[in-house]
Amino acid sequence: MQWQEVIDDPNLQDLPYKIELNEYGKIVMSPASNKHGIIQGYIQKNLWQMSGVVFPECSIQTAKGVKVADVVWCSENFYKTHGTETPYQQAPEICVEVISPSNSKQEMQEKIMLYLEVGAKEVWLVTTEGIIEYYNQTGEISRSNFDLEITEIKL
Repeated sequence: MQWQEVIDDPNLQDLPYKIELNEYGKIVMSPASNKHGIIQGYIQKNLWQMSGVVFPECSIQTAKGVKVADVVWCSENFYKTHGTETPYQQAPEICVEVISPSNSKQEMQEKIMLYLEVGAKEVWLVTTEGIIEYYNQTGEISRSNFDLEITEIKL
């Protein structure tokens, strides 16, 4: 399956799941919870403090299929270049994943690598307890290199 087919398929509209494609074009779904959505909203609210564009559910073409970051921040320059291209062929500068109970450590490590390989400057992993881990090309870092500090989310 191609990403446009997923978007156009009426049977896949309004599912309570996050949909991605793996490297074989197969649909992968993860159930979403309200807590997951609240964390996404909190991250979005904080990212809007920086100049640029922030939005949830960003589709990104990777070496292992289309992955959908829970929240992204992109510079105005990135947005001018890529607009609403779907999926993005290059990752926005910050890609955030809120870890769901169904996500494995291996899956999250792979997503970090995939987003960084296609241009993300940082990948943030947020636990359901509100703890944020920051990653860049060098590995885990103690805080974001962007002009924003979110250390913990109070739920």
